[in-house]
Amino acid sequence: MRDIRFVVLHAPGPRWKQGLPFFEQEGVQEHVAHFRQWLAEGKLALGGPFLDEHAGGMMIPTEGLSEAQITAFANADPAVQSGLLRVAVRQWLVGMKQ
Repeated sequence: MRDIRFVVLHAPGPRWKQGLPFFEQEGVQEHVAHFRQWLAEGKLALGGPFLDEHAGGMMIPTEGLSEAQITAFANADPAVQSGLLRVAVRQWLVGMKQ
């Protein structure tokens, strides 16, 4: 059986300030708090920012959540709603796993 999940990818939005580190961006703490809700509920496996010049980050929800649930939650992120971040939910095939 194939293990297909959905990954939440974040990229800088129109309100992102180039050159300012991730954790210094206005509104990023609300973004972190939003996803910590899922972490506390056991719905988030991994998440965090990319550390290169392109910024953004990704979240990997746990197994069993639908694309609609993930998309709705990702779009409700205050950082997405304010324009700090853009979001995309992509289908991902887990090809390797321990």
